[in-house]
Amino acid sequence: MSSDSPTKIINLLSGPRNVSTALMYAFAQRADAAVVDEPLYGHYLRLTQAPQPHWQEMVEILETDGEKVVREVILSPPSGKGVWFIKNMAHHLIDLDFAWLSDPRMVNVFLIRDPVQMLPSLINQIAEPTMRDAAYESQAQWFRELDAAGLNPQVLDAKALLLDPEGVLNELCQRLGIDFDPAMLSWEPGPRPEDGPWAKYWYHNLHRSKGFAPYTEKTEPFPERLQPLLEASRPHYEYLLGRAIQQG
Repeated sequence: MSSDSPTKIINLLSGPRNVSTALMYAFAQRADAAVVDEPLYGHYLRLTQAPQPHWQEMVEILETDGEKVVREVILSPPSGKGVWFIKNMAHHLIDLDFAWLSDPRMVNVFLIRDPVQMLPSLINQIAEPTMRDAAYESQAQWFRELDAAGLNPQVLDAKALLLDPEGVLNELCQRLGIDFDPAMLSWEPGPRPEDGPWAKYWYHNLHRSKGFAPYTEKTEPFPERLQPLLEASRPHYEYLLGRAIQQG
């Protein structure tokens, strides 16, 4: 990307426990990129009062005015960077004017994960997750709207990404109109400056990593109490999976 090109805004619309933070770390390794971690989280917590153990702490320290976040963060890339990577959760996009999703600088990217693999992980942070917490319905709804508007949203599946990080990221970068950078494949372990303040609750395993972890299937029996949520989530996941980048 030439120095006089407008900054490319990559708006990730992920679900939880989807290696989204690892993807953010990957983009943070690029010399031409800056990243931000879930800037609409405070807005989401204020509006929903979602039952999370750190709710009070987060709403006291995060910006909770979503329109201000869109104006001053999402649509205001740092100067001197060709890529501005926004890690958002799809279910955080509520009660806003969403014209910004069609900003000509922006490409919307969805990151999904098989609910059989994701939901047992989610209950480590949210004991009784709902459809809103799982985010599959939100992701499918946003994808349909953006696709119908001709905005060419992209979809990544976490399994494909972990099985072939270089190939999938190379293909994604081509679709985003940016060069692939091999630096995206590794990072130093430990907490990182791009982490949101909730990292101490969510990022323990990731802070031990040096890159994308090898893919492994969960082998424990699927929790029976999550079965209704699985059945409700599965059609949305399968719809998006059919549109995902499967390999480089």
